[in-house]
Amino acid sequence: MRIHAWCLAIVLAGPLSGQATLTAGRVMHGTLSFDGHSTLGNFVGVTDSVTGEVHGGPALTDVRGWVEARVASLRTGNGHRDRDMNASMESSRFPAMRFDLAGVTPGPVVGDAQQVGLRGRLTLHGVTRDADLTATLHRAPGTARLTTSFQLNLTDYHIGGLTKMLGVLRMNEVIVVHVDVTFAASP
Repeated sequence: MRIHAWCLAIVLAGPLSGQATLTAGRVMHGTLSFDGHSTLGNFVGVTDSVTGEVHGGPALTDVRGWVEARVASLRTGNGHRDRDMNASMESSRFPAMRFDLAGVTPGPVVGDAQQVGLRGRLTLHGVTRDADLTATLHRAPGTARLTTSFQLNLTDYHIGGLTKMLGVLRMNEVIVVHVDVTFAASP
């Protein structure tokens, strides 16, 4: 199963429904969350510690950038699980999750939204892998909001510690990641 990146971003060039071009920007607001499943039930992890920036040219295909989130900022609402998650992800050794955007493929426009393909590299737990995502872009004057959801296999990034108590407690290695990032134009 191909699983890929989260932390992406675009403040995009090119008009969408007649809106102005935004060719450079920084994250104004962002959340990264994931849905996890374990033998004890389902849970959600979330952070709003998301940073990033983008720059572009005269076309959407010229946009490049990055998005990053601090691993230690992820919270699940259970302190013990949060400690286990930080230990498994070795957050002191690998403090950030990062997506570097290498290219954008414009897709269809539906209403005020445009589907886009994002090509880049996801770095998690010291492992970097190619990433291809499908996302939705909403542009407004001076801002661009990008949302995506995708599956991520933790073992692809060498994240262990998914079992406890001789396997009685087990977390599923596949999570679903959700990203919602809004960029504001840079001065």
